[in-house]
Amino acid sequence: MILLQNISYGFPGGDLLFNSINLTIQPNTISALAGSNGIGKSMLLKIIAREIQPLEGSVTVKGDVYCVPQMFGNFDHLSVAECLKIDKKLNALQKITSGEVDEEYFEILNEDWDIEERCRNALSYWKLEELELSQKLKSLSGGQKTKVFLAGIQISQPDIIILDEPTNHLDLEGRNLLYDFIEKTNSTVMIVSHDRTLLNLVDTIFELSNQGISTYGGNYDFYAEQKEIEQEALQNDIHAKERALKKAKEKERETIDRKQKLDARGKQKQEKSGVARIMMNTLRNSAEKNTSKLKGVHAEKISGISGDLRDLRSSLKNSDQMKVNFNDSNLHSGKILIGVEDINFKYGHENLWKENLSLEIRSGDRISIKGSNGSGKTTLIKLLLGGLQPTVGDISRSEFNMIYIDQEYSLIGHEISVYDFVKQFNDGAMQESEVKTLLARFLFGKETWDKKCGVLSGGERLRLLLCGLSISSKAPDMIILDEPTNNLDLRNVEILTASIKDYKGTLLVISHDELFLEEIGVEREIVLA
Repeated sequence: MILLQNISYGFPGGDLLFNSINLTIQPNTISALAGSNGIGKSMLLKIIAREIQPLEGSVTVKGDVYCVPQMFGNFDHLSVAECLKIDKKLNALQKITSGEVDEEYFEILNEDWDIEERCRNALSYWKLEELELSQKLKSLSGGQKTKVFLAGIQISQPDIIILDEPTNHLDLEGRNLLYDFIEKTNSTVMIVSHDRTLLNLVDTIFELSNQGISTYGGNYDFYAEQKEIEQEALQNDIHAKERALKKAKEKERETIDRKQKLDARGKQKQEKSGVARIMMNTLRNSAEKNTSKLKGVHAEKISGISGDLRDLRSSLKNSDQMKVNFNDSNLHSGKILIGVEDINFKYGHENLWKENLSLEIRSGDRISIKGSNGSGKTTLIKLLLGGLQPTVGDISRSEFNMIYIDQEYSLIGHEISVYDFVKQFNDGAMQESEVKTLLARFLFGKETWDKKCGVLSGGERLRLLLCGLSISSKAPDMIILDEPTNNLDLRNVEILTASIKDYKGTLLVISHDELFLEEIGVEREIVLA
């Protein structure tokens, strides 16, 4: 069981990430934590895992906790056995079986006599049979690193499993193994993920926002349906507040007009009846004070309604307004853009692919590049773009313009400012005010325009890039996406999907997200082996 009571957390000298959070997770349940990028999901997971301490509140966790992290850089210098925290047990077992009877070794092993068998079975399940436990983690691919930590679940057999974006680097086979494991496990599982297939296997979704945690008793499809209902209700509330604001302003005008007319009539009567000037001034001042007080009452009411309206509008999803309206490519449909004939590439002395590749990419194609981890998907992209040269075979290219969006959004320099980056796309002499209006539409307010792009999250980089493409007067003939949904929250995946869906040019995508590929209308696959 996991129980968080009045948890608050923030970075030293900064704002609170979340405040007075309460969360209860029952044993043997599968749940997910949703929320926008930067809201604090990973930090909340670390608090549950006791890796960090909250600023305030109490944490009760009953059972052993095992974490599969999102990032692996801190582990690269360790061996696989060290990452899985089984190196000392394996060494103790080896010492005991070789005849040493030191009590220390028996204490370290702690009755785990089947540790070697559990390792073999776990690595075999995740298709890592060839892996040596002595290998350094830095020698493995991203997908292999993820599988190593996933294998650690079966080895350590914890009560509570925490998974932070576990499918980011997994190939399709690895994802299917994870889905199968989640369906069969009896452990308590908490997941942070943008993988909608994985999220459809959970019992409950907890949404973390600035208002706290909201609970949705169902899987992702149920959650999305409820969010849609909430958005419709929110839109109705906005329309009602807009009507109330309009009515309040009309009421204010009518009341002030009526008061001014009454004051004018009273003044005329007083002048006719010969009221002394000093008394006239006193009456005029009194009338002005009453009018001012009346205005203040209405202004307060209007301000209150306006404040409520701003809050409601800020809660409304911005996916639609952030959609990129691409212009059509000037290339005629079906034109051969890239021709590939019997190519292969060598790392060391071995060919990357079992058979040489031949293919054509034509204008208007929507193609996905698929293959297991380490099959050379990114290498193929570099070959197609001319960044690498094939060891054998030929590649021909026609004239076309393209944009390559890799996993790290490295097209966006770290030192350039937000405003200066999007300004580079202004090839149609768009006015500065229009550029800034578009930045605001993509949720980059005035306070962010001078911010260095290096501090932006993955979701923010995506939005900035889409903003730049909106500013450009000409759509690229080809867009290449390399694992575009990695590290994006669900909302940013929706924004990307909506933008790409209506794009009329050529699309080349590396992705293990089958639902994303289906929604953007991929028509052909290149499968590497």
